[in-house]
Amino acid sequence: MKFINTSIPEVKIIEPQVFGDERGFFMETFRTSLFNENCGKREFVQENHSKSAHGILRGLHYQTQNTQGKLVRVTKGEVFDVAVDMRKDSATFGQWVGVLLSAENKRQLWVPEGFAHGFYVTSDEAEFVYKCTDYYNPNGDVSVKWDDPTIGIEWPLVDDVAPILSAKDAGGVSFMDAPKF
Repeated sequence: MKFINTSIPEVKIIEPQVFGDERGFFMETFRTSLFNENCGKREFVQENHSKSAHGILRGLHYQTQNTQGKLVRVTKGEVFDVAVDMRKDSATFGQWVGVLLSAENKRQLWVPEGFAHGFYVTSDEAEFVYKCTDYYNPNGDVSVKWDDPTIGIEWPLVDDVAPILSAKDAGGVSFMDAPKF
């Protein structure tokens, strides 16, 4: 497994070693010792799996209570995955990292606690799997506007068509008004 630094030191791209032949492939997607060595010691307590159609954008989400770190990957299709630093005392506060994750490239992204997270589906559909370091708590759930100009995420929108959003995400708060860590 290869751990690749991003422009935000705590956010890591993880590339598995894939062994394939005419029968298919095998890859190790997680090993506690390697993860802890490269990303810091964490315990994962919940794993989620979602399916989304082309043009759907989910996020930017985080929790102020039961703050979650997320190890994310795509098992079908492709997404543009984003992490935004919400830690006010961080040197990278307000900055973002965006990475294409797909079933083909088999990359994962480590999004630590203190970051907002979201993704945009660039393929016909995508299945998204992620491990969390704490349990979902709807009482601490926050959604930051996906297109907040203060953050300035360069989403790869297909044909510049606005993404499909949930009601929660359409009503997200601005970065300036969002709670910080």
